[in-house]
Amino acid sequence: MFRFAATFTALALFASLPGSAVAQQPLEISLTIKDGKFSPAEIEVPANTPVRLKLKNLEAKPVEFESNILRFEKIVTAGSEATVNVRPQKPGRYEFFDEFREETVRGALVVK
Repeated sequence: MFRFAATFTALALFASLPGSAVAQQPLEISLTIKDGKFSPAEIEVPANTPVRLKLKNLEAKPVEFESNILRFEKIVTAGSEATVNVRPQKPGRYEFFDEFREETVRGALVVK
């Protein structure tokens, strides 16, 4: 019993320390794709914050929501939604696109 109480106390103390490994809640961002455009096309988020992107496909065809640099890829069928989780990032511009129309259908996550 003493060992359990000591372990529990140590874990509680560790979790209360600044900068501890306690998981940060993701910032949830909703976006749509319609008529070959992401809306919003640019999303600003704070640095070092996890992000959850929720994409609603309003197109008549599927899209492949992808980012090489952010390491996600998700096929979203027509009229449906998908969610991707993005790990905390350093400041910068991180592009995403529809792989089926990579040259024209693009957006960006701008981390500040």
